[in-house]
Amino acid sequence: MSTGFITVAPEVIEAVNDGRPVVALESTIFTHGLPRPRNIEVAEEAEQIVRDAGAVPATIGVVGGVPTVGLTKDQVVELSNDDDVIKSSIRELAIGAVNRKNAGTTIAATSFLAHRSGIKVFATGGLGGVHHGAETNFDESADLLALAQNPIVLVSSGAKAVLNIHATLERFESLSVPIVGYQTNAYPGFYVAESGFTVSHRIESAADAATIYHAQRQMELATALLVGNPVPVDEQLDPSLLDGVVEQAWAALEEQGVKGQQVTPFLLEFIRQATGDASLNANVALYRNNARVAAEIAVALEASNGSK
Repeated sequence: MSTGFITVAPEVIEAVNDGRPVVALESTIFTHGLPRPRNIEVAEEAEQIVRDAGAVPATIGVVGGVPTVGLTKDQVVELSNDDDVIKSSIRELAIGAVNRKNAGTTIAATSFLAHRSGIKVFATGGLGGVHHGAETNFDESADLLALAQNPIVLVSSGAKAVLNIHATLERFESLSVPIVGYQTNAYPGFYVAESGFTVSHRIESAADAATIYHAQRQMELATALLVGNPVPVDEQLDPSLLDGVVEQAWAALEEQGVKGQQVTPFLLEFIRQATGDASLNANVALYRNNARVAAEIAVALEASNGSK
């Protein structure tokens, strides 16, 4: 079913209208973040985790230029195997009306499309944020502003490891975007459970997240609620290994002169190769865990008072 320029799957529309729990899932993890064929396997596994927890999955992407909420299995496979697939943030969504390209949606675009479709909860891996050197090149992810403007619950494992975590947390504070640690006082470090920074607020359950979300909506606050959910410690990347590899990645980036939108993909791919896929395994583990927690929060939201 199409609502304006956005296509929403009938199952998602029915679930939202019926007040049943729905979890949005992004597509860049399988269009750009994971190698084939593991990308398709992880995409399908995340949807099954959400279903097993009692919620409806809504994987979001752009198919032939059309933003689509609730990709079919065939559409996931198409985007996963498309050598020319691009990334779409919010600014690119309408351009799809002309270029008709397939695209993986970033956190910014996914959060916008999820909220636009009535979905309250979104599971992802790592957030975008403030890049190193942003004080001179102004390189900040569009995810920051999007999360200040789209009132959803976002479950992630912290900002991506190659970002300036301190500056990212400061920007979220300036944008009045609340961050809570899920059963932790530490801000998660993406591949590792702890980034070295703490969060001011901790929650213990999905019900706690639901309560905060409802309070935000009753106060008509426009921001998302960020739930920092760390990768399980027994599945994290060795923290001492990560520090050294990140330094090597930055050195290689400088040597090869990589710039712009290619910076983060280059760094993450360098880390993957340098760790012998250990970082990839951690990425998959944290994404599974985030899908599970997001589904639990979605169920708690719809079960609690004031969910509509």
